[in-house]
Amino acid sequence: MCAAPSPPLEIDNAAEVPSPALLVYPERVEENVRRMLALTGGPERLRPHMKTHKMPEMIRLQCAQGITKFKCATLAEAEMTAAAGGADVLLAYQMVGPNVGRLVALQQKFPNTAFSTMVDTPAAARALSAAAQAAGLNELPVLLDVDCGQHRCGLEPGPLAVELYRLISSLPGLTPGGLHVYDGHIHDTDPDVRAKNCENAMAPARALRKELLAAGWRVPRVVAGGTPTFPMHARATDVECSPGTCVFWDAGYATKLPDLEFVVAAALLTRVISKPGSHRLCLDLGHKSVASEMPHPRVLFPQLPDAKAVTHSEEHLVVETARAEKFAVGDCLYGIPWHICPSVALHSSAVVIRQGRAVERWAVSARERKLTI
Repeated sequence: MCAAPSPPLEIDNAAEVPSPALLVYPERVEENVRRMLALTGGPERLRPHMKTHKMPEMIRLQCAQGITKFKCATLAEAEMTAAAGGADVLLAYQMVGPNVGRLVALQQKFPNTAFSTMVDTPAAARALSAAAQAAGLNELPVLLDVDCGQHRCGLEPGPLAVELYRLISSLPGLTPGGLHVYDGHIHDTDPDVRAKNCENAMAPARALRKELLAAGWRVPRVVAGGTPTFPMHARATDVECSPGTCVFWDAGYATKLPDLEFVVAAALLTRVISKPGSHRLCLDLGHKSVASEMPHPRVLFPQLPDAKAVTHSEEHLVVETARAEKFAVGDCLYGIPWHICPSVALHSSAVVIRQGRAVERWAVSARERKLTI
């Protein structure tokens, strides 16, 4: 199976759009959401991560297709999601310092939204308990964050994990929310290898769940995976899937995960600002417009399949291509970021493209760390 083809990115009224610009194609987003729903069989087992887009219009678009549960990484993302209509919001990030009180304040501000969070230390659980009690909250759902092999955060399944879940279940103001199991270290290109590694990573977490249930504790949900292992978790029946990137898709996953059939629904508009040599183009697509946290290629250009990055600085990207003579200063190019999520966060707004034309702008409001809480 090969990666899904994407329709052309060019827009008719590009002359009206200043560059560099983030472009979002809602019709393609809707198609990606339909494909996400088809994989899970419906919205009940889908909890998309909104860190990819950070836009309230995107939340409303997904809600319109029946999705009610969302996952996020920051308090600003959680607040934006609730304000946009998300009914169930998991803040999948351990709250420390002032953020403990901010989460409780968020629940008070949006009483009709069910917020939950996760912990991997007793101190974090006790801090949440104290804040919830002080605010008069009776049952803040708290998930145990399980380390299934990424070794970024979470507890490995075992006695310490069982003891922490027991503590969550006993602390006033809290209620056990289940398990959070993120396998972000699994992104093998071969889907069979990826499936095997996913199964191996989940096996200890499944055993932990059985142990917790046998001890008499509630384990209402297991939230698992990201985009690479989305199809594997979708085939199961006992987990909520939390993919993120697939709403927009990007060049990195399209290249590395050809078995996932999603379409490019976000791109970058850039222009040629100089021609420093017969085979070079200088574009207005610097570090501040496309994510630069990884080696090149950081962006792919369908119009220039042979383009190779020469230099990349704050406001400039110089590429070398045999097709340079076909472009004049001022001409437009359309780029697909290798990693769309941090690229979106570099832009304060996105230009919305419908039927091949730029029609409005959507604010990337949750790129901020703080909204009102």
